[in-house]
Amino acid sequence: MMEQLKGKLIVSCQALEEEPLHGAEIMARMAIAAKEGGAAGIRANGIDDIKSIKQAVDLPLIGIIKREFPGSSVYITPTLEEVESLVVAGVEVIALDATNRVRPDGSTIESFFPILKERYPNQRFMADCATIEDAQRAEKLGFDCVAPTLFGYTEETTGRKLYENDFSFLKEMVDAVNLPVIAEGNILTPDHARRVIEAGAYSVVVGGAITRPQQIAKRFVDEMQNRILT
Repeated sequence: MMEQLKGKLIVSCQALEEEPLHGAEIMARMAIAAKEGGAAGIRANGIDDIKSIKQAVDLPLIGIIKREFPGSSVYITPTLEEVESLVVAGVEVIALDATNRVRPDGSTIESFFPILKERYPNQRFMADCATIEDAQRAEKLGFDCVAPTLFGYTEETTGRKLYENDFSFLKEMVDAVNLPVIAEGNILTPDHARRVIEAGAYSVVVGGAITRPQQIAKRFVDEMQNRILT
């Protein structure tokens, strides 16, 4: 399955409840469009969306469940309940927050992940990381691949972008681990996607730049407004 994704595009088909394209059927159609465009894999959020997408396309699927809990900033597949649901749904890869932040049950990734490996030894897992230390820890724990998904979204990395400084953070992560590094996070253009592969990424996940038209429209509007003002 990982060989299918090497050097290829993975499209993140997600829309939250407050977004205009929210809905399992719409995300399934988005996945069909991504496949027709040449995507080799899909990343999706929530069991309803995942089931609908799996019926629509035969691409490898990275599954997550976003769920917020009071007192914890971990929201990507935060507890055992979400992991169990994704295993039952049959996703090829389960992605989860692999930062060292405290999870809703009071655990950290170092105590939480060994439970998953013991319970689901044949399941592949992807570590959504924010730092190099996160990726190195994930490798030691036995994750199958890592991604800088949370770079820019944690206290120590707030506001940073994966593509700043010529993808230096991504290159550092590639050099720091022996696992596939799947580039993900604010990759907005085809040029960005090409350059992360050149920087050593195993494959690349693109989400909003393809599947969130409200964000795409806003970038056009902002650029046009900037031109007018200058």
